[in-house]
Amino acid sequence: MATTGIGAEAAPAMRIDPQALLWILVAFSVLTLNAPADLWGTIDHLRVPDTDDAMRLVGVRDLLAGQGWYDTVQYRFLPPEGVQSHWSRLVDAPIAGLILLLGPLVGRPLAEGLAAVLWPLLLLGLFCLMVHRGVRRSFGPRAAVLAVFVATQAFGIIVQFQAGRVDHHNLQIIAMVGLALCMIRGGLRAGLLGGALAAASLAIGLEAVPYIALAGLYLAGEWILRGQPALPGFLGFGLGLGLAAFPLFAGQTAPALWGTTYCDALSPPWLWLAGGGLASALICACADRHLAASRARLALAAACGALLLGGFAVLFPACLRGPFPGMTPLVREHWLYTVNEMASVPKFLAAGQWEILAFYPVLVLAAGTATWAAIRGPERRIFRIVALFLWPGAVLGFVQLRGIYVAVGFVPLVAGPAIDRILTAAPALRGPRLWGAVAVGAGLISSTWTVLALLAGALTPTAANGRDPDGAIACHSDAAVAPLAALPAGTVLAPIFIGPSILLRTPHSVVAAPYHRAIPGLTAAIEGLGGREADLRRQVVAHGIRYLVTCPARPGDDLQAETAFATRLTRGEVTVPWLEPVSLPGVLRVWRVR
Repeated sequence: MATTGIGAEAAPAMRIDPQALLWILVAFSVLTLNAPADLWGTIDHLRVPDTDDAMRLVGVRDLLAGQGWYDTVQYRFLPPEGVQSHWSRLVDAPIAGLILLLGPLVGRPLAEGLAAVLWPLLLLGLFCLMVHRGVRRSFGPRAAVLAVFVATQAFGIIVQFQAGRVDHHNLQIIAMVGLALCMIRGGLRAGLLGGALAAASLAIGLEAVPYIALAGLYLAGEWILRGQPALPGFLGFGLGLGLAAFPLFAGQTAPALWGTTYCDALSPPWLWLAGGGLASALICACADRHLAASRARLALAAACGALLLGGFAVLFPACLRGPFPGMTPLVREHWLYTVNEMASVPKFLAAGQWEILAFYPVLVLAAGTATWAAIRGPERRIFRIVALFLWPGAVLGFVQLRGIYVAVGFVPLVAGPAIDRILTAAPALRGPRLWGAVAVGAGLISSTWTVLALLAGALTPTAANGRDPDGAIACHSDAAVAPLAALPAGTVLAPIFIGPSILLRTPHSVVAAPYHRAIPGLTAAIEGLGGREADLRRQVVAHGIRYLVTCPARPGDDLQAETAFATRLTRGEVTVPWLEPVSLPGVLRVWRVR
């Protein structure tokens, strides 16, 4: 009896707080985001997930080596003139700062690797803090912890914040989620901050333009429908966007280029829209007291919008065709449309690339859940705003994978509150309603879909496109590319996707890398590696190429009916006196031009 009594008294003290358990799960998720081998590979060998990450580090090195802040030309890319990058120094600066801070402690090489690990992890911490505070404010502490847990499980988020991910998409996710949270909070101060975050996103890159435009339309629509109570948020957004865009532009753009139009970076066309948004918000604010009817507010807002868009079309017609106006059909077909981030969901499925299941379905389910809650839930305005950012990703992501990059950051804002409500209601549910709620809750956690993707991959044959992703990754790895550094410096013609790794790991220059501003280099690689011997030799002479490098796992596209000369050369089926084979360790095949 005494033992029973002691046990009965001790039981409450041993009970685990459910919220503490959730935090333990979050901590475990964060600790297991990156395998130890991947962390050390990034620290010791600068293994990064993507070609963009490698090119970012090349730009950071140039900045630290003394290249001017406004000088964003990569001089070892298509030498001797080089290629002007459209990427922002605002992203280079904090990474360079980390390297400078760590360098005296661990040495420059390890400092670069540590910075490549720490930068995305710091951004992940900031993102999770924003998600937690935003959800907690509206839905309580348990929903907030669940939202953070979902964020650490979301494959689309994890890939943007993993070790080595120094590209700019993670910053854009943070900026757009911050904008949405400011819209939810409302008011002039929140609007100012949201507009400034939108301007910062534009300075970093233009991928979020559709989301910023929709945010502006939503806030304008609220003012049209509600009048003065919605004016502070609308006015604040316009002021924040317009007032921040111009100094951010001036801070990263050389004065000599202030009048130059670029459709792929913050420049006069986009400043026109930002400044026009500021002017429109001011005009509407000044006229508000005289516009009692929503129809009058709609007429004024429509007139401002028509002037804004009409002026854009007249002044900057080239940008109406998108960010790649100078791209040739050859480059579009044999490079742009072969890049994974440009592929559609049906193309992924047809190729047996089941990883799309880890990205896309959870986004659609979150958008649908947010829409349902916006119609029937108690917090309708919150979910209307979240749905506003989710649906463009779902629609654009179906056509191009890169369309989901920003939108996936909003999944936790829906999943946290939804799962919290399911847990609350579950004891009272029975039968189909219970199983339906469980299915929705599980479906909002990306890991569920990741398991399905792995299962589909295990049960189906190799991807229908016949390309070996593992072989391709091996071709631009440190082990493959670093041996090239032993050769005297020269210009290299290599497959497009290997270019950034060569710039990062060797002193060589490259002709081709996966960037749309370098059309001559892309053309040289496509024609040289995919054509006849005469095509290859013509590109070698035109670009002063000293070394030819090929990847056996990723031969060039055959541009003629017969197999490309470079592919046959790689297989050992042909030899020519003007190319001398060079024996190096690794998977790459290398020739010196005589």
